[in-house]
Amino acid sequence: MDLFDSGGEEELSRRAPLAERLRPRSLGEVLGQEHLTGEGRPLADAVRSGRLGSIILWGPPGTGKTTLARILSREVEEEFVPLSAVESGVRELRGALGEARERLKYERRGTLLFVDEVHRFNKAQQDALLPALEEGLVDFIGATTENPSFEVTAPLLSRSRVLRLRPLPEEALEELVRRGARVLGAEVSEEAGEALIRLSGGDGRRLLNTLEAAVKGGKVSLSDVERAAGTRGPRYGREEHYDVISAFIKSVRGGDPDAALHYLARMIEAGEDPVFIARRLVILASEDVGNADPHALPLAVAAAEAVRLVGMPEGRIPLAQATTYLAAAPKSNAAYAGIGRALEDVRSGITPEVPLHLRNAPTTLMRKEGYGEGYEYLHTSGREGMNQRYLPEELSGTIYYEPKKRGAEKEIRERLERWRREREERQA
Repeated sequence: MDLFDSGGEEELSRRAPLAERLRPRSLGEVLGQEHLTGEGRPLADAVRSGRLGSIILWGPPGTGKTTLARILSREVEEEFVPLSAVESGVRELRGALGEARERLKYERRGTLLFVDEVHRFNKAQQDALLPALEEGLVDFIGATTENPSFEVTAPLLSRSRVLRLRPLPEEALEELVRRGARVLGAEVSEEAGEALIRLSGGDGRRLLNTLEAAVKGGKVSLSDVERAAGTRGPRYGREEHYDVISAFIKSVRGGDPDAALHYLARMIEAGEDPVFIARRLVILASEDVGNADPHALPLAVAAAEAVRLVGMPEGRIPLAQATTYLAAAPKSNAAYAGIGRALEDVRSGITPEVPLHLRNAPTTLMRKEGYGEGYEYLHTSGREGMNQRYLPEELSGTIYYEPKKRGAEKEIRERLERWRREREERQA
């Protein structure tokens, strides 16, 4: 059959993927993005004004970026010209802009230039687009799954409104299941519907593709969904890299091993460099656990070495051990805070001379000048510590290291307080 005869459009519609057949045709049909499409919201206002300008739609896959661009071009009656940043270069871009100029000149019709994955446009491509935007030759919509502040150049970013799309909420995904089942003439069990929503990760296109693949004899069961879904890695772009590692570190610091393991699993499953994770744990062991548990740092270092030694997937085991140990350990940032305060003093110019009794005296001249004179060797002094003054006189009484009253540092704190008290009594 010729798909483009009088009945071709209907046949093509039947052959199209379910996600394409259910693609919304108006802002009112778009699900889950009411913060952009609702009355008085940015996209609704843009349609009402009839002028789109430059917009960057930023959001996860399957949330409607391309759909919204198509709807907007139709609403403002502009020619929709799509470009893929992956496949198009400066030549294709300039060609599209040239056609837009001709269209405006001879047809009096505007152009909506849509660039998918705009974060993949290199600087030359983005720079080639700027004059057309400044001139108002085209309305521009870029779609990206990545944080545009990382990859989009400042000039293009400053000329565009960045509108963020959200992963589709559960109620929107439920509606997609209903719409899809209706079009397919399928009966979806409650368990299958819940699985479709859970496995979609807020991606409407993934949900519909899975639903379409799961239909078997007009019915969709949980096992059908699981078969159709197979396995998939979590979305993990550049922004997720920073977000997930941040959540991981904060969960360990906050003493929640369950949350920490969740974020660790997300990083492992996404293919994050395990040595990077191990390095972060080594830093955390000193910065956030410190002397509250002196075993934390050697354990973290051992875990890092184990990861390098055994690789993945077995490396997940020492990573999990270190993660849970550090999360459950008592916490102290006293050493980290102490070196910070000391550095602040030094950088501000507080660097008095080293006391003479602490200086090295390798030559006769130095000994004559008093270098090393009065130094009291701790092990023959009969005292535990702070047997004499070590800070320069100008910093006498300064305390940089303040151990916490928890874990092993509680004992350290009591010991230091006793040493300081005994030294003061001797000097009184």
